[in-house]
Amino acid sequence: MIDPYKRNLVNSSFYHAKKDIVCEVVVVLDGKLENRELHLINPISRAFSEGTIIELIATDEIEAKPGTVVNNIAYIAFVELKNSGVLLNGDPVIWNEKIIGSICGYDDTHMPNHQNTIISVTERIPGKELGLKIGDKIIIKGFQK
Repeated sequence: MIDPYKRNLVNSSFYHAKKDIVCEVVVVLDGKLENRELHLINPISRAFSEGTIIELIATDEIEAKPGTVVNNIAYIAFVELKNSGVLLNGDPVIWNEKIIGSICGYDDTHMPNHQNTIISVTERIPGKELGLKIGDKIIIKGFQK
């Protein structure tokens, strides 16, 4: 069976509407790396159940997208999803009513423990430096076309 993502059969235009996913910070992270080698998987979306824990990792690499390798990162946080839903590349990630970046891909290194969720940002700032606190709300924004 050939992956439809590798064949470029699936793209974000297939998604007409998607609800917000509300997350709660359960671990604030601190640190940056320039040699992480995150291998972003081909799929542009991931489905998660309520209560799932994912790791948010920032990159300022402009070319970061599914199928690429990301090296320059900042660790942001582990968050618990307070509702089930689907994450899609391009989804804005909002904290304190401010967009901190948008989802650009996923790395399976730690699966099935947790999904590394990579966020495209203009500046790599770790969660501690951002000022994140345990219990803070992060929203991964949905949409209606």
